[in-house]
Amino acid sequence: MDFGVVLQTNPPASRTVQLAKLAEAHGFSHVWTFDSHLLWEEPYVIYSAILAQTNRITVGPFVTNPSTRDWTVTASVFATLNEMYGNRTICGIGRGDSAVRVTNGQPASLTAVREAIHVIRELANSRPVEYKGATLQFPWSRGSSLDVWVAAYGPLALKLAGEVGDGFILQLADVDIAAWMIKSVRDAAANVGRDPDSIAFCVAAPMYIGTDWQHMRDQCRWFGGMVGNHVADIVAKYGVHGAVPDALTEYIAGRTGYDYNTHGKADNDHVDFVPDAIVDRFCILGTAEEHIAKLEQLRALGVTQFAGYLQHDNKEETMRVYGEHVIPAVSEHVTAKS
Repeated sequence: MDFGVVLQTNPPASRTVQLAKLAEAHGFSHVWTFDSHLLWEEPYVIYSAILAQTNRITVGPFVTNPSTRDWTVTASVFATLNEMYGNRTICGIGRGDSAVRVTNGQPASLTAVREAIHVIRELANSRPVEYKGATLQFPWSRGSSLDVWVAAYGPLALKLAGEVGDGFILQLADVDIAAWMIKSVRDAAANVGRDPDSIAFCVAAPMYIGTDWQHMRDQCRWFGGMVGNHVADIVAKYGVHGAVPDALTEYIAGRTGYDYNTHGKADNDHVDFVPDAIVDRFCILGTAEEHIAKLEQLRALGVTQFAGYLQHDNKEETMRVYGEHVIPAVSEHVTAKS
């Protein structure tokens, strides 16, 4: 299992770069960032600084979308970074949440997501692609390599991830829900003749090392609110029961709205509807041993990367404990089994 961190590009940008360097020092392989250009600083500029000051970290958005950036521009950024620093980029993509909703927009259609994945991946892999009636290719790009991972919750989005994604991103660490969603993606891949084992499976959730459970829950409760935005769309389309596990949909019954000004922040003041039990299920909290136990459950489901959100007050210590205890323990277990 690989390990990543998910950062917000809050100013100063040097702080994001510092955290990325710490992540590399502690054994993490990926540094992901939110991609919401109005709420935070422009991530692609900061990726260049991260790559220049690290040796092996892979960087990418968690996640971008087809609506706020021209697809060819997105591909050009990745191909350029790969030319400058070697193939150390990755693209997470979804329908769009905060980046589009803050301008009163709506998430992109799955058709647009599918088409954007194709255009971005072909161009960023130094290949030609048909786009708006023209055959396009970067004449300056040679040997660029980019995987595109699809973030999804709903049935049709999961199907899309299995059909075309190089990887699947699930933004919650509930073991039962993860099992259902991973199976959905794997089944969709098999149904179109793809090898399900060729798909990377990334579970992302807040990770907090500590012993004060109420404090950890309060620091990470924002995550249940963020997930709730996507769940609300699923419930509006499919109803509370049937399309996805009830454990994912029932908790948003008390949700009354969402303020993107405090999106992804520990001091989010409108997520009281998220109960402690959901925080515990969706996140990975507690001692190193408790983290290892849950990660082993996820690994057994086929999860190939855990990406930990660090939107809380214990960033450095959490990364240190992961580097010294959690990552080696999970890696040693895998080595011993293989």
